[in-house]
Amino acid sequence: MDGVRAILLAISTVAAAQSWIPQTSGTNESLRGVSAVSPQIAWASGTKGTVLKTTDGGSTWRKAGPSGAADLDFRDIETVDGNTTYLLSSGPGPASRIYKTTDGGSNWALYPNTDRDGFWDAIAFWDSTHGILLGDPVNGRFTILTTSDGITWQTQKGPSAEKDEGAFAASGTCLFTRGTREAWFATGGPTGGRVFHTSDGGQTWSVAKTPIRHDSANAGIFSLGFSDGRHGVAVGGDYSKPAEAMANIALSEDGGKTWTKPAGAPSGYRSAVTYLSGADIWLAVGTSGSDVSRDGGKTWTNFGDVAYNAVSFTSLGAGWAVGPNGAVARFDSSR
Repeated sequence: MDGVRAILLAISTVAAAQSWIPQTSGTNESLRGVSAVSPQIAWASGTKGTVLKTTDGGSTWRKAGPSGAADLDFRDIETVDGNTTYLLSSGPGPASRIYKTTDGGSNWALYPNTDRDGFWDAIAFWDSTHGILLGDPVNGRFTILTTSDGITWQTQKGPSAEKDEGAFAASGTCLFTRGTREAWFATGGPTGGRVFHTSDGGQTWSVAKTPIRHDSANAGIFSLGFSDGRHGVAVGGDYSKPAEAMANIALSEDGGKTWTKPAGAPSGYRSAVTYLSGADIWLAVGTSGSDVSRDGGKTWTNFGDVAYNAVSFTSLGAGWAVGPNGAVARFDSSR
């Protein structure tokens, strides 16, 4: 019984008190992607080819990106083991690329986008070699690529998109994977605000509407995640109107088949959301600050007003947020 009380006390402490500890990144570029590996190791990526890595818990950050990438915008970074990291740059045609390192950033292999009409938004992985890529629609269908070896990528028949519907390459988290073949992705735009789901590795897709605002090209879902196979949270809003408290969070309790608007949504635009399994809490970040939910997304409490673009945590609870002007902060649950 004492052991149970200790575990519950530890979880309640994490859930009740949290803050961000700012760190010095050494850059003024906008950081858009982050991937926490361990309490000591994390990666961050952003504009003008910026790729940073820390191996000492964020005390120091060093450049670790591929050469010849100074003009690229790295919106997503995914570390799948201690040495293997994938980078995604977003942009029209050849400006969309995938880079991969298997030696901690010393060497990088390139997989280019050969479709001049393509624009890649996010990548996610089931394991170190099996992954999926999401891109904006081409010829009326979302771009879906998959890999089974982490090197070559195969084009799948993506689901149909509505007119003016697309995905947001905001933090690389509009795409989420779970298990060995399940994935979800979210959309925006005047006909967007929808969530697509696959249970067969991207071969077939179903789609559901959400109440998140999608009344312009700037509005829709920017990030989503699931705590298990049924419970999901999607966040977004209108990034051009960050102060408006209009339908910026949606919840699902049936694996993404249906979505509802919580009564206690925070105000402002949110660009990324993640679930901390050890503490059973959700964290969301955006231009209006950071928020925590302790009841599955039904209500939210603000715990910081600094703008962040992306957030990432390890399974053990170590986490970082990154944002504009080189902002980097480590999560602290001890305050």
